[in-house]
Amino acid sequence: MKKILILLLVLVASASFAFSEGVKETEGEDIVTVYAYDSFAGDWGPGAEVIPAFEEKTGIKVNLVSAGDAGEMLSRIIMEGDACPADVVLGITDDMAYKAYEADILSPYESPVLETMADHLKFDPENRLLPFDYGVFSFVMDTESDIPVPSSLEDLTSDIYKDQVVLIDPRTSSVGLGLLMWTYNVLGEDEYLSWWSAMRENMLTMADGWSSAYGLFTEGEAPLVISYTTSPVYHVLNEDTTRYQAVIFPEGHQETIEGIGILKNAKHRENAEIFVDFILTEGQEDIAVLNSMYPVNSTIELPDAYEYAPEPEILFTSDSDVVENHLEDILSDWIEVMTN
Repeated sequence: MKKILILLLVLVASASFAFSEGVKETEGEDIVTVYAYDSFAGDWGPGAEVIPAFEEKTGIKVNLVSAGDAGEMLSRIIMEGDACPADVVLGITDDMAYKAYEADILSPYESPVLETMADHLKFDPENRLLPFDYGVFSFVMDTESDIPVPSSLEDLTSDIYKDQVVLIDPRTSSVGLGLLMWTYNVLGEDEYLSWWSAMRENMLTMADGWSSAYGLFTEGEAPLVISYTTSPVYHVLNEDTTRYQAVIFPEGHQETIEGIGILKNAKHRENAEIFVDFILTEGQEDIAVLNSMYPVNSTIELPDAYEYAPEPEILFTSDSDVVENHLEDILSDWIEVMTN
C-alpha cells in the first residue's frame, strides 16, 4: 500500500540532502522557515512579491526554501521527519493531502480567516491544511499553431496530436497527479489507462513539473500542455496577448485546491501562524495573479484579465474515499502502463 510513497522518497532523497545546506538560521533571529514548491519560490513566482511584503509588515524574516514540485516537497518533509527545519509547508494539494495526514507531520490551525472561504474549499475538517488558492486543470493551446482544437480527452489520442502535447509526471507533480485523476474521473477505471497508453505514444515528453512543462510550451516545443484554465490570465496581464487559450471539454474538468499548513515540529509556531494568516489575507491577490489561480478569500477582487479564464460547466473534485483508499493502486497501475 505504501509502495508509491516509498518510491517518491527514494526519488527525492539526494535532492533533499542537497537542499538542507540552504536552510540557515541565525541564532536569535525572528524568522519563519517555509518549504514551497519551485514555481512559487522562483523569481517569477508569488514568493518574489509576497515574501518581501510580509517581512516589511511584520519584521519577521522568511527563510523560503524551494523544495521541488509538490510531490517532491511532501516526500522530502516526510523523509526528514523530526529533523525537518520547516515551520510551514505551502503547496500540498487536496489529492496529495492524505499522505501528509498519514505521516502525521502537520498541526491543526484554525485561522480566523477561514470564515472568508467557501465551505467546499475547506478540504480538511481538522484544519491541518488550509486552502490558499484553487484552480481547474485544462490543456492550454497555442492558437497560432495549425492543429485543430481538441474537443475531448479522447481527441488527444488521435494521430494528429502526435508529439504535440506536453504532459507532467503524476509521481512528482500535483499537476500531473491532477491530470491522472481527471482522466480517471472522466474515463472511468476501465478506460483511463488506455488513454495513458495511447498518450505515451502521442506526447512530446513527460516533464517532471509544471515549470519545465510550461517552459517547453511557451518556447514553442509543442502547441498543447497540461495546465490550468487560468493560465491565459498571465499572458493577458504580462504580455498583452490572447494567443494562449485554455481548451474546455464538455465532459468536465478536474478542480484542484492548494493548501498551506504548519508543521507539527515547527520551532517558530507563532511566526508560522502570522505567516499563514498573511497568505490568506494580504497575500491573496498577488498569489492568485502570479500563480494564475483563484483566491480562496472571497473578499478579493480580481483583475479584468480573469475574463480570459473560462469556467467549465462540469467540475470533478477529489473524492476522499478514492484518494485515500485507491490512489496508490491507480498510480501503481499507471506506472506499469507507462514503463512497460
